[in-house]
Amino acid sequence: LVDRDAERAAEVARELDQTAFAADVTSPEQIGAAVNLARERFGGLHITVNCAGIGMALRTVTREGPHPLEVFETVIRINLIGTFNVIRLAAAVMAQNAPNAEGERGVIVNTASIAAFDGQIGQAAYSASKGGIVGMTLPIARDLSRDGIRVVTIAPGLFDTPLMASLPEAARVSLGQQVPFPSRLGRPEEYAQLAQAVVENPMLNGEVIRLDGALRMGIR
Repeated sequence: LVDRDAERAAEVARELDQTAFAADVTSPEQIGAAVNLARERFGGLHITVNCAGIGMALRTVTREGPHPLEVFETVIRINLIGTFNVIRLAAAVMAQNAPNAEGERGVIVNTASIAAFDGQIGQAAYSASKGGIVGMTLPIARDLSRDGIRVVTIAPGLFDTPLMASLPEAARVSLGQQVPFPSRLGRPEEYAQLAQAVVENPMLNGEVIRLDGALRMGIR
């Protein structure tokens, strides 16, 4: 596990009986060190799941003025550039793995969002960052095909994640009721189940999978 919040990462790692590294996804040096440490500690790197992301709701223009450019840049840098930074460094290590019987050396799972397709008011930066992840999935999968590395992106809908934790319970329930079926927030373990299925299915490559209970967001 790699996270800027070392304390929270260590807490989750203990729950999973795994190891946590403190790193910033936008830092080539820190992610490079984390990737190399994982290879040394576990004998290789075969699976990478990118989940880092932030969201800041701001309209393009408000009564106070235009959207602060530095906020837009921060969201893009963490969500999009950070994801690509991890991909490129992890893939370089995966390419050195011995291939399995089908020639596969590794799998990379990225996290986008349905905001890439159904962006809401105030989500210009967030939607752009997640749309970028969607857009680079296929070309990176093609880039890495000769190395036997698959790349798949999951686009979750409304999930019960730390981004939702600050909302009142009534608001969380209301959001979940917008989902056609099942009418609730998605659970982290359901994301994990799909990520595991991606890893286990060698034919899944270069694809973006919506995990959203058939939710299509209207304008709001």
